[in-house]
Amino acid sequence: MNPNAYAVVGLTAIVAALVAVLTFAVLRIASAARDTRSSLRGSGGDTVLLTAALQDAVAKLKAQERAMSARAEASERLSGEIIASLTAGLLVVELGGDVRIINPAGRRLLGLGEEAPFDDYRQLPPPASRLATVIDECLRSRTPIVRRKLELSGSPVSHLGVTVSPLFDEVGELHGAICLFTDLTAVIDLEEQVRLKDSLARVGELTAGIAHEFRNGLATIHGYSRLIDLDALPPVHRKYVEGIRAETDALGQVVTNFLNFAKPTQLTVTPVDLKMIAERVADEWRPDAKARGGNIVVSGQFGTVDGDDVLLRQAFSNLLRNAIDACAAAGVAPQVSVDAEVDHAQRVCRISVNDNGPGIEPAARDRVFRPFFTTKAAGTGLGLALVLKIIVTHNGRVIVGTAPLGGASLQVTLPLSDD
Repeated sequence: MNPNAYAVVGLTAIVAALVAVLTFAVLRIASAARDTRSSLRGSGGDTVLLTAALQDAVAKLKAQERAMSARAEASERLSGEIIASLTAGLLVVELGGDVRIINPAGRRLLGLGEEAPFDDYRQLPPPASRLATVIDECLRSRTPIVRRKLELSGSPVSHLGVTVSPLFDEVGELHGAICLFTDLTAVIDLEEQVRLKDSLARVGELTAGIAHEFRNGLATIHGYSRLIDLDALPPVHRKYVEGIRAETDALGQVVTNFLNFAKPTQLTVTPVDLKMIAERVADEWRPDAKARGGNIVVSGQFGTVDGDDVLLRQAFSNLLRNAIDACAAAGVAPQVSVDAEVDHAQRVCRISVNDNGPGIEPAARDRVFRPFFTTKAAGTGLGLALVLKIIVTHNGRVIVGTAPLGGASLQVTLPLSDD
């Protein structure tokens, strides 16, 4: 064979081998590429699933956070509503004196305005400053003070019941105090009414028998004096008999008044219009006041009470008579006012009888309601005692103060009818 032919055959075989090798390599590369793409596609699916799972977890956490926030807001709102709705006063203070919480009832009981600044409990004005003293005592002793009674003279809320407890943190460090206080005025007044009723009942029981015997003796003396014929006596003796008669008459009236005061009071209860009572009594005494150059004025808002019309008229009649007599004794024209107001919150009517007389000294104000205590030369000392008895029997109270014109002011407080 031609050598050139062998060369061609050899070159052809070599080229074929090279093509086969290249083809195999290309096939391996293509297969690897397919595996790589498949692997990448699988890996990408896992990433998507992981991302979706994370997004779902985040969404659930956010939902839980929103739910917890809503519950916290609802709890805080409920706490605020509870604190605002308490009828008792709530005061929370820090160790340094800063006020953390005070509810509306607390402001009202302490005489603070709704918007009045109140940052430090030690700045409480008198008489509410007595509460600050109790808080200081609790913080110093680090022990609770339970059911302490405070008297706030001159305040609409005259008696407070106070409980103060120290506030400790989780490690036992003192960082403030919590104070709860409530109005005890009605309770104290009720206790005073019961005490007065018992006292008046005892006075009546102890003295009624003696007064009866005394009246019998006076009646005997008076009767014998009436048997004496004045015309048959010398003029010098006649005046003695007349004096005996006059004194026995006067003493007999005193005994009668005292027996009326001492006997148990039986009420005939009906709805009573206090305005009609005041105007009727004022009409009865106005001519007397005008005869002395003065007047009686009735004003304000009155209410209706369940009481005895006759006894209430007698009580207010005694008050007006005392006012006119006090002014006359001081030599001034009696300017007497009957002023009323209705307290719907307390369900009471307050009626003040004011005059421009000399007034009643503070030292004597606790004694003016005692039987036989009087500052008048011709007084029996039973007028105001009977007023107190009648008003207390109606579950009311009487307070002595100073009138706007400088005289005496006697304020009668009576509970309103339920209707």
